[in-house]
Amino acid sequence: MKTQLKILFFIFLFLSLPVALKPYFPKFFSKQSAINPNTITESYDPNAKTAIFNNKTFPLPNNFTFKKAANILGDTSGYKRIEVDLTAQRLYAYEGDKLVYNFLISSGKWGRTPTGTFKIWTKIRSQKMSGGSKALGTYYYLPNVPYIMFYYNEKVPKHIGYSFHGTYWHNNFGVPMSHGCINMKTPEAAQIFSWAEVGTPVTIYGKYQTVLPG
Repeated sequence: MKTQLKILFFIFLFLSLPVALKPYFPKFFSKQSAINPNTITESYDPNAKTAIFNNKTFPLPNNFTFKKAANILGDTSGYKRIEVDLTAQRLYAYEGDKLVYNFLISSGKWGRTPTGTFKIWTKIRSQKMSGGSKALGTYYYLPNVPYIMFYYNEKVPKHIGYSFHGTYWHNNFGVPMSHGCINMKTPEAAQIFSWAEVGTPVTIYGKYQTVLPG
């Protein structure tokens, strides 16, 4: 009963909003939990058995182990940068003018991935992530998220927690699925994690275009 009342309250609140504010409603109530850049640490729970995504509980993969990914595409001593095209839902990694990685990703659905120029400020092999809203059906609790690289700029501070990371809770890459982060296939996230350095510049641009049926 309480859950039904909450949902009715959110529907009433949404309908009461001015039209200009309605696009920001899901983002406000379904955002990712903030982090503390001064105390952020690596964490891995070997006893974790389940995770939650969009209010649905599912078992964690039982065959996941960390390993340092090999640099399979040759020399990595050149100038490195990462570009993310939100329109194409793709990540491109360059050394100078040479394209070395080209991966499909999933960007923000419940909270838009910010665009602009950023840089990686830390790399964390594993961490729990949580946030969203149970009332909206977007709650998530994800232990042992792998190969995380946090990025920021002056307008998007570190504590908001935008990052690239591996993803074990969906395989729907090519369309927005996240709460703002860049979801990647875990083996590909491992490669980028090994290749990139703290301070690597990141440019994010474009906007995903939803194709309407019919």
